[in-house]
Amino acid sequence: MKKTTITKPASRATALLATAGLLLSALLYSSCGHSNAEGNYQPPITTLPVFQVTASDAHTTEEYTASLEGTQNVEVRAQVDGYLSKIYVDEGAYVTKGQPLFKIDDRSYSEQYNNAGASLQAAKANVEKAHIEVERMAPLVAHNVISDVQLKTAQAVYDAAKAQLAQAQAAQGNAAINLGYTTVLAPASGFIGKIPYKTGSLVGRSEPQPLTMLSDVKSVYAYFSMSESAFLNFVSGQPGKTVQEKVKAMPPVELILADGSLYPEKGRVETVEGQFDKGTGSISFRAIFPNNEGILRSGNTGRVRITSQHTGTILLPEEATFELQDKIFVFAVGDSNKVSSKPIVVKGHSGNFYLVDQGVKPGDKIVFTGLDRLHDGAVIQPQPISLDSLLKTKPL
Repeated sequence: MKKTTITKPASRATALLATAGLLLSALLYSSCGHSNAEGNYQPPITTLPVFQVTASDAHTTEEYTASLEGTQNVEVRAQVDGYLSKIYVDEGAYVTKGQPLFKIDDRSYSEQYNNAGASLQAAKANVEKAHIEVERMAPLVAHNVISDVQLKTAQAVYDAAKAQLAQAQAAQGNAAINLGYTTVLAPASGFIGKIPYKTGSLVGRSEPQPLTMLSDVKSVYAYFSMSESAFLNFVSGQPGKTVQEKVKAMPPVELILADGSLYPEKGRVETVEGQFDKGTGSISFRAIFPNNEGILRSGNTGRVRITSQHTGTILLPEEATFELQDKIFVFAVGDSNKVSSKPIVVKGHSGNFYLVDQGVKPGDKIVFTGLDRLHDGAVIQPQPISLDSLLKTKPL
């Protein structure tokens, strides 16, 4: 006899659990991908923010390490040998041009001057004596009392006496110069540097160390260097035909001090060297900054900041790029919302944005974030965002 099994209806609670399980299975299926009609697995479509490339105006800033020097840095040296008898100034003092700085013992030079004066007086007397002799002989020769040979001899003695007078005058002038050198005067206005000598020290022209260094820092030079690539970008980006014209067209530059603070006065770039340094591969620039408050001194260091304006340039957020083998890439969205990586050429940097020279053009659609989940050929669901909104969030 055949046995028949009868199944009892499920309870209401059991039915609800079964329905929830079906919904969960459907949700998991939709989020984890599905198989197409041929049975091939289809990955899920990711929604990512995408913006459209536009051209806009921007500025970039570049900073270069700089060393500062006064517009005049003069070594103050002794012009005569002798013992240092007086020091009129102290280290760090501000002096004006012509102000006495040092005194060298002048006794021997004073005697040399007096001796030269005496020799000058004797030379003048000899000239007068020789002149009188010529005047005495001239009428005698005219009346044939004496021969003209005697007159010519007297004239030669007179000429020799005048030459000796000129020598005596030069000797006295030289003695006066040496005597004047015993008082060392400031060759320019500025600040006194280190004074390595003390009163009683023997100084002179042969000493390797100067008496001090005098720095004129009413205005200060900032020397900085550009690499070859940076220089080429400067040449191509600045208006003007020649390098000199491009330098004159540069906007004012800023100076960042060693403590990171911004110097309140702006400067200007004045000159650029004519050739690159073979050792470093860089070329030097010189900027000048006013220093009315005396904050800057020779030997200071800092950074010169140069700001450049760019019109109609392409801006890309750093988050929308990735690096691979020293190149910068973006993911561009193409037909059917497929993404492909594109290399870009960056010509500058402003805030959190790159200024792009090549690789993308206005109208291209670029993935903003989530790049680590992408690969060439991946399909996404674009979520449009505005580049203007990114610029407001992270201004240049």
